[in-house]
Amino acid sequence: MARPIVTTDFHFPGQKDIYRGKVRDVYNIDDTYLVMIASDRISAFDVVLPEGIPYKGQVLNQIAAMFLEMVSDIVPVWNTASPDSNVTVGHRCTPYPVEMIVRGYLTGSSWRTYKSGAREICGIPLPDGLREHQRFDRPLITPTTKAEQGLHDQDISAAEIIASGLVPEEEYRMLEEYSMQLFLRGSEIAAERGLILVDTKYEFGRRDGKIYLIDEIHTPDSSRYFYSDGYEERFAAGEQQRQLSKEFVREWLMSRGFQGRSGEKVPEMTGEIVTEISERYIELYEKITGCKFVKDETEDPLVRIERNVTVFLAGLR
Repeated sequence: MARPIVTTDFHFPGQKDIYRGKVRDVYNIDDTYLVMIASDRISAFDVVLPEGIPYKGQVLNQIAAMFLEMVSDIVPVWNTASPDSNVTVGHRCTPYPVEMIVRGYLTGSSWRTYKSGAREICGIPLPDGLREHQRFDRPLITPTTKAEQGLHDQDISAAEIIASGLVPEEEYRMLEEYSMQLFLRGSEIAAERGLILVDTKYEFGRRDGKIYLIDEIHTPDSSRYFYSDGYEERFAAGEQQRQLSKEFVREWLMSRGFQGRSGEKVPEMTGEIVTEISERYIELYEKITGCKFVKDETEDPLVRIERNVTVFLAGLR
């Protein structure tokens, strides 16, 4: 198995600065382009886990590239090229300070909140009597703030976003409309592959007075999928759904007493769990794209990325 890409420290032509997120390293080129490198880091509960997951970055980057192309008729997309299997290059946009979470089912954190007794999520009332994994009559948009690294994103209502001035009302309503259209498109594509798009997040930015869809979309890091075959039967029986998402990583951590809270220690990630997570990511890639995953392991990945990006950027000058 290939050595995972955990850190990068490139010096590309025209590079101004670097932003290192939980999973991606983003290089600012001439304040015009961004080089986004999908590392093999993995996070859960807003904590970057100590072990990288081989091929995870390649999976995320290639799924996102496919989906961005498939939704470019709905909203302008930020990306322009993918010169390496772990890299996307695109326009530099000014991000909105919120993430748009769209939920089609009462699952994951929303279920944990509901189970604790809450009957409202992001200002949206929920009735009594709902069950885990139940489909909402209409997908819910439950935005969060975008927290600094190491901090937790916070749920926030549309009314709070508008009242606080985080996003002007007219633009926020456009973000809602785009998010719903994107979720419906993603759901249609998933259904063709025998999957259910359960929930996902979208991020947007502005450039030259226009709203752009930025970052990744519909990947296992940003989304949760169920297998559609057997969903109804499992739901009726009160059984857990077959998932393709990062939720099983969260469940593995929770079973060992870790939820990202102060004082908690990340459990040891054995070679067995690292391999299992890698295989799950590859499984989702093949399921959602309908293509065989080809591991890019011909050479040292950092050498390959530096060469491919440098050659690509030279062609832009």
